[in-house]
Amino acid sequence: MSGPEETTMSDPGLACCTPLSGTAMSTEQAEQVAPLLKALADPVRLRLLSLIASSTTGEACVCDLNDAFDLTQATISHHLKVLHSVGLLDREKRGVWVYYAVRPEALTAVAGLFQTASLTPA
Repeated sequence: MSGPEETTMSDPGLACCTPLSGTAMSTEQAEQVAPLLKALADPVRLRLLSLIASSTTGEACVCDLNDAFDLTQATISHHLKVLHSVGLLDREKRGVWVYYAVRPEALTAVAGLFQTASLTPA
């Protein structure tokens, strides 16, 4: 009895997936982006960044951010320090308080990672 011809996964003409044809990020780019995404992966830091970005003046004092969380001021300051150290926030000390502002170019760079146009072949 003769049946349909079987193809195996080792068949060179068989493609199991859509071939990768876009430009992937380099190792260096991945190493630069990973700390930003790691910083944003924490819910408290993500919310802090959102609160600062949505403030009417474009900046927020650490003293104002404390009330939005059930965390100590030291913990909030730690999270803000992490966001600042990866380049997502600028900070300015005024007297005893520190004011934070979102760096728009940093957010633009992060958003650019997810634009489908940058992920498709040229």
